[in-house]
Amino acid sequence: MLEKTSELESKIGFQFKNKDLLLTALTHRSYINENPSWRLDHNERLEFLGDAVLELVVTEYLYKNYPNPEGEMTNWRAALVNAVILSKITGEFDLNEYILLSRGEAKDTGRARQYILANAIEALIGAIYLDQGYEPCEKFIKRFILKELPMIIEKHLYRDAKSSFQEMAQDKVSITPTYEVLEEWGPDHARNFKVGVFLEKELAGVGQGPSKQEAQQMAAEDALQKKGW
Repeated sequence: MLEKTSELESKIGFQFKNKDLLLTALTHRSYINENPSWRLDHNERLEFLGDAVLELVVTEYLYKNYPNPEGEMTNWRAALVNAVILSKITGEFDLNEYILLSRGEAKDTGRARQYILANAIEALIGAIYLDQGYEPCEKFIKRFILKELPMIIEKHLYRDAKSSFQEMAQDKVSITPTYEVLEEWGPDHARNFKVGVFLEKELAGVGQGPSKQEAQQMAAEDALQKKGW
């Protein structure tokens, strides 16, 4: 495994002083469930730290480089650090090849894997921060993540689907959409939700995700497409 982590270090341009931090960042909870003798913790605490560091670096960058109102910058930041963008970015250094997963999780290459990858890049940022501090994190985030910002702004990817659908529904049919969980399944650490968005009794769209909020966003996107709004 150390040989593989050296490959990853080369790809991201960062050499860890404490290799255990990198290994922990790559360890998914499911791997420990299947390999209880594994000597390290899973990556969720590092993810918690990395999420905060990522938000701070992006916020500081936006503040220093854009004169836009706080609301716009908040939307840009949310679009930049969402699971879809972060998981796509991990492909630049093949993070998927290095994550330690259970056999069951390793077979799932769908939307759940997106979230595993997004969480892992946040854990990686947390590990870099603990290993060598703020500046290397800033360098990593600028190299791999902040470069996506111009594309997000240019293509208006920061538009929130729920807000857009609510505006359109109120404007076109004078109805405020409501959301309802249609189905939920999976263990506590890997929950899945299927959510419907309704215009009164009409089911306008359906979405699925690992959180109710994400499923609601997907349902709103589905409804916008189906309505042609």
